[in-house]
Amino acid sequence: MIRPAKPADTEEVVPLIIQAMGKLAKKLTNVEDDEIINKIFKHFFRQDNNQYSYENTLVYEDEGKILGSLNAYDGGKLLKLRLPFLAYLTEHYQANNTGQGTETQSGEFYLDTISVNPNAQGKGIGKQLIKAGIDWAKQLGHHTVGLLVEQNNGRALKLYQNMGFVTQNEKQFMGGRYHHMVFKLK
Repeated sequence: MIRPAKPADTEEVVPLIIQAMGKLAKKLTNVEDDEIINKIFKHFFRQDNNQYSYENTLVYEDEGKILGSLNAYDGGKLLKLRLPFLAYLTEHYQANNTGQGTETQSGEFYLDTISVNPNAQGKGIGKQLIKAGIDWAKQLGHHTVGLLVEQNNGRALKLYQNMGFVTQNEKQFMGGRYHHMVFKLK
């Protein structure tokens, strides 16, 4: 079952968000310690009005266990949603995160992190989450769904292509090269 996330889901969802981000979690936070990164993301998942809030997250739950998550939001609101995150990092970790760039833009509903528990991969959970993200975008009145996929991640690229996403352009983001893919809603 896919449902909106709740603050009580923090312990199960935050590791999925960090898993999806990979090395970007360290780059975004400017923190190397995995425990501190986990603490930062837990703090923000429980809060309203930020990029990694439970408000912007759907979860796939089976028999009371969360097996996957999708974090998504209006791309035009990215800077506003990221501001509390950056202010917190500056205040608590003296991080200067001003030159990181943006991964999305106005005019698209952005699928930020899509993650499935490694023990549950290969069962179609990721596809169901992506479909739920597309449906969420439709409900909110968006016409385009966007995401980034690392250029060397052929498996994810193929999944998104099979689901109807097309590469719109190539994007440099936080030191990596990505395909910026979009799905047009009818």
